[in-house]
Order: sequence, then C-alpha cells, then structure tokens
Amino acid sequence: MSMSATELKQVVEADEWRTAQSQFDDAAEIIKLEPWLREVLREVQREFTCNFPVRMDDDHLRMFTGYRVQHNINRGPAKGGIRYHPDVSLNEVKALAMWMTWKCAVVNIPFGGAKGGIIVNPKGLSLNELEHMTRRFATEISILIGADRDIPAPDVNTDGQTMAWIMDTLSMHLGYSVPASVTGKPIEVGGSLGRIEATGRGVTICAMAALEHLGRQPHQTRVAVQGFGNVGSISAKLLEEAGCTVVAVSEDYGGIYNPLGLSIKRVLEYRAREKTLNGFPGAQPIGNQELLSVDCDLLVPAAIGNQLTSRNARDVKAKLIVEGANGPTTPEADAIFRERDIFVVPDILANAGGVTVSYFEWVQDLQSFFWSEHEVNQKLKAILSRAFSEVLKTKLEKKLDMRMAAYCRAVSRVAGATRERGLYP
Repeated sequence: MSMSATELKQVVEADEWRTAQSQFDDAAEIIKLEPWLREVLREVQREFTCNFPVRMDDDHLRMFTGYRVQHNINRGPAKGGIRYHPDVSLNEVKALAMWMTWKCAVVNIPFGGAKGGIIVNPKGLSLNELEHMTRRFATEISILIGADRDIPAPDVNTDGQTMAWIMDTLSMHLGYSVPASVTGKPIEVGGSLGRIEATGRGVTICAMAALEHLGRQPHQTRVAVQGFGNVGSISAKLLEEAGCTVVAVSEDYGGIYNPLGLSIKRVLEYRAREKTLNGFPGAQPIGNQELLSVDCDLLVPAAIGNQLTSRNARDVKAKLIVEGANGPTTPEADAIFRERDIFVVPDILANAGGVTVSYFEWVQDLQSFFWSEHEVNQKLKAILSRAFSEVLKTKLEKKLDMRMAAYCRAVSRVAGATRERGLYP
C-alpha cells in the first residue's frame, strides 16, 4: 500500500534525527562553520545496539533491544538519559544524544551528549522483570558507561529506582561503589536534593524570564501543560506558585480543562488517589491534540517529541511556548511560529534544568560533599538565568528566533572545543 504525499510528508516531519540534523545545519550556516567541523558534528560518534535475553516471571525467555549513543565528548564525559518506551528507535536516540550535546553546551556545563533506550512498554512488566531487564542492559552497556566516560540518568518511564539498579550493577562488576556513574539516583545512594524537580523548575525559570522579556505579568498568564509526568506536573505546580493560572493539563490518554483554572495541588492529589485525571471534578475532558490549541497564553509541551507540527501549528493560541519535552516542535512548525511571531523557548534551554542538577549530583558524588536543596536551587537559577540572557542577547543581535540563537551559542562552544583539540591521530 503506497502512502499519499501528505502521509509521506508527515512521516518525514516526524523523524527526530532529520529534525536534529536540519536544526544543526541551519545553525552551522549562520555561524559559518568550517566544512570539516560540519561533517564531524552532524554525525554521532558512537552508536551501540544490543539484543539481550531476560528470563520473565513465568520462566520463559524474552529478547529485548537496547541502544546507547554518544554524539560528542569533546567538552567532557557523555551525559544523557535512558528511556523505556515501545517507540524507541535508533534514530530517536541519535537525535536525543545530539540535543544533549547542545543542551550541555548552551548552559555551559562540561559534558558531551549521549542517550540510551530500550524498546519496551514497562507497564507490561512486573517490578522483578523490570529490574532484571535493567540490570542486564546495564551490563551490556557497561563497556561504555562510567563516572569519567558516560553518565546515564532517568528519562521517559525510568526513575531513581532504575538508576539505583544500574549503579548497583556497575558497582558489583567493579567490587566497590561508584555513585558518580549515574545521576538522578535516590538520596540514600548519593542522589542530589532538588534533582527530581530540576527539569520542571528549569522550565519555570525560563518561562518567568520569557514573560518578563515579553512584558507579561504571571497573574495575567493562562497556562496549558501537555504531559503531566515528572516535568509537566512540576512545571504546572511551580508556574501556579509563581502566580500563573493553569487551565489545562493532560496525560498520554487525554486530560482536563477548566478556563477558570485548575488547582494543581488538588489535581495531583486526585491523580495519586485515582491513578488518572479522568473525572476530575469541575473540569471538562480534553484530548492531547486539543490541549495544544486551547485558549491560553503559555503552552508547555512536556510530553514527547513531534507534538507541534505543520498540521496544528496554525491552531496554537499561545503567544509563548516553553518546551519541557525534547523535540516537541518540528522545523515546519517552527517556521509557522516564526511567521506568527510566537516566542518559543527551545528544549535545549528550557529543559536543561535536569542535566544541570545532574551535573551538580555528579560533582557532589565525586567529592563526597553534598549541598542543601536551597544551594542546589540557587545554583540552578543562576546557571539557567545566565544562559537565558545569553541566548536572548544572541537572538536580538543576530535577529534570530530563540532556538537558532541557542543552537548558534551551543554549536559554537562545541565547535570551539573540537577545533582546539584537533583531529586524532
């Protein structure tokens, strides 16, 4: 069955690796990057695929496929999350690894970019099966990861428990504990205070800076948040605390909307109790796609990639978009937002709070000296506020949108390190 031209266009538009390379190419053109550097930086350095068996609870054997990709390590060890999702693909992981390189560079922390993932729906596994799969995958990628080489972290459908299993597995191989080998761990095994809230807090810091630049008051700002996981729920909670009115939130099966505002505290309590947002009193149901075009001032796509495309970008009512997820906007949608004068704070800046506090955790583990949550939050705010100002300055000087301004700064930093180091041998 052949695809129509429109369907084919949508498939191409939804390819994250194409998106990542196309964004890089645009930035390389703007900063007039030397051809040899373009060739080096538009490819990933290492891509590792493993197929591994796990014995399930009923004693049968199941094969899984996992990936770990390192895009560039010229500014320091590789850094990036591990996700468990049925749609994980090598192209997606490559794009996410490249985005991690730019993310670390834009906030100027000394890491390169990496990413990992397993093709699995974790909801279909027991806790025991999940642990066995995680430990086996950690063993497969142990030839690549470690505190001074490549430091994993949680991502979609993974959490502190996943990281504790990975850290324990690596420690068992070595015969001593290596807490700095992963970040996003529970506090009991060397995690950092403030790490769980870090990405959502970063989204909020960037949203506040953007509102200030646009001359908008938080109390005049209605917010819609797509994705009510770790990033979305914490962004919603902190934006509400900052004075905004959250009118809509959604999970993967849909969400809730109340034009007068939702009490995030009550929504969180309801979901903890009912395990769903469905039926939340005083709100009407809303679909995930519908949420993107809801009447609001600030839209936070905090779910998964490729949500804002050429199909729905003209329906977006928000004048400010702050990207909580990685790669939620395709280049086609970006062009429409530019034309419509919508201010977009890109993922590599807006959601860099997570990797920034991961960096703090790594530093604390290496020196076995831990900071208070207040210190962590203060340092995070200082780093993200500075990065936002630098990107805004580049945007205004070069007359770019925020994404290209962030890319130009990030790519210049990585190119600088690559240029200084030269080519081996």
